[in-house]
Amino acid sequence: MLQRSRVTVEPVARLIDELARLPGIGPKTASRLAYYVLRAPREQALSLADAILEVKEKVILCSRCFNITDTDPCAICRDHDREQGIICVVEEPLDVLALERTGEYRGLYHVLHGAISPVDGVGPDKLRIRELIERVAEQHPREVILATNPNIEGDATAMYVARQLAPSGVSVSRPASGLPVGGDIEYADEVTLGRALSGRRAL
Repeated sequence: MLQRSRVTVEPVARLIDELARLPGIGPKTASRLAYYVLRAPREQALSLADAILEVKEKVILCSRCFNITDTDPCAICRDHDREQGIICVVEEPLDVLALERTGEYRGLYHVLHGAISPVDGVGPDKLRIRELIERVAEQHPREVILATNPNIEGDATAMYVARQLAPSGVSVSRPASGLPVGGDIEYADEVTLGRALSGRRAL
């Protein structure tokens, strides 16, 4: 909790505290956002509150790919025009959005919801790896693309998943090195991502 000024009224102080919990939001930004909400018309503030509640009440995980959705299965999994024989494995739902913006990929996805990171207490059992293994065994895709982030955690996750998939005989690949090492897929531009996917290499 942030240290509260004596002149900050309790509801505003609480809003600042809650906003400061968001990733990338420091105390000063939280204060600016809180006072923006305070000055905004009531309808705008209520609309923001409703949007937050709606996200928590209506957004679920797709039972097939574990991407976020408001229908199950999600729109991508239901789309029979997509290439059903390729599954692209990503760390987070934001990575799906980034890859879709490239227009280069027309297969399916599987979202792990994180990467293996012993330092942070994240092991394989906390990710959707088991579900991926089961999905591959059931659907028999011809290729699995391990598009985890090109950093230590992402590389470790990709190698672990590749080892787990080895008995299935599925072709496993990794996007080419057009992605910057140590970067996150969600921040890469569309051209770089598209080229990385096109030039993916076997693992």
